Amino acid sequence: MVKRFFSFALVWVLTAVLCAGPVGCGNGGSADAEPSNPGASAESGTSEEQTAPAGQPEPKETVRLGGLKGPTAMGLVQLLESAEQGTALNDYEFTMAPSADGLNPKLVQGELDIAAVPVNLAAVLYNNTQGKLKVLAVNTLGVLYIIETGESVRSAADLKGKTVYATGKDAVPEFTFKYILQANGLDPETDLTIEWKTEPTEVVAQLGQSGGIGLLPQPFVTVAQSSLPDLRIALDLTEEWGKLGNAGTLVTGVAVVRTEFAEERPEAVRRFLDDYKGSTDYINAHVEESAQWVEKYDIINANVAAKAIPYCNIVCLEGDEMKRAVKGYLEALYEQNPRSVGGALPDDAFYYQR
Repeated sequence: MVKRFFSFALVWVLTAVLCAGPVGCGNGGSADAEPSNPGASAESGTSEEQTAPAGQPEPKETVRLGGLKGPTAMGLVQLLESAEQGTALNDYEFTMAPSADGLNPKLVQGELDIAAVPVNLAAVLYNNTQGKLKVLAVNTLGVLYIIETGESVRSAADLKGKTVYATGKDAVPEFTFKYILQANGLDPETDLTIEWKTEPTEVVAQLGQSGGIGLLPQPFVTVAQSSLPDLRIALDLTEEWGKLGNAGTLVTGVAVVRTEFAEERPEAVRRFLDDYKGSTDYINAHVEESAQWVEKYDIINANVAAKAIPYCNIVCLEGDEMKRAVKGYLEALYEQNPRSVGGALPDDAFYYQR
């Protein structure tokens, strides 16, 4: 089981490296099935304009929605299930991609309307397209955890003199971890040793052989605990980030919308946000049921999802709350490496307001 689910961990890390590190995101992508709505516009992905009879609800619009395998897509599963049952406020055509390369071109070229993506990727795309998308909502807070097989770490300061095995070098995990270390008075280069591994499986293998300390994201912490029962969560980096006070909120993923779509179809966007908020609330309140949908939509195994969801910090933050969280986090990333956010901090037009 560990091998099966950790194969996806490499995708998560590679996505972070491609979208947050010195290299840019690729332009590849796979072909998808034809849209199910024969009246959909090639440009907007919505049905031709219809006028509802007096006293009748407005007709639903079709929204082409995309997501990446991992925590940023988990918040969508109840929305997708509602759409399948015909009870969602919009109709949704969903594309799941294993990495950002499968979504970026579709979003930029107008083949998707809304997508759930890593927060720094949203900033990179905004800068690279001169504002052709906006961030709608935060969908996932931090998913990074310090884990260990012992009891030596109770605070960030306890990492001094230790060796930490981690994935995500030159990407968001590294920038986030080093920011927290520095804020706690530790020099990442001299006060501890960080051994960077390519895959989470390597981190788990190391911890299994000789014990020690690791840095991993959910849901892979949960997978690791299934093979190493003595492994414990020592630090939640979302909590550690929050203790810093002036660094905003640790953010992993956001929902973004094409600017053109938001301007032309504001009601569809409003309905999406209502659907999305309902979805995230439901998932957090009905973990076991939602875990089945996580597996149904080919994100991760239901047993792993049921244990991981409470630690994935699934949310739907909009408006000023969203702006404060994203802006503060992007500023921290920019301080670590400007290229991680596309070379410049997004301006206020980046942030969608109802």
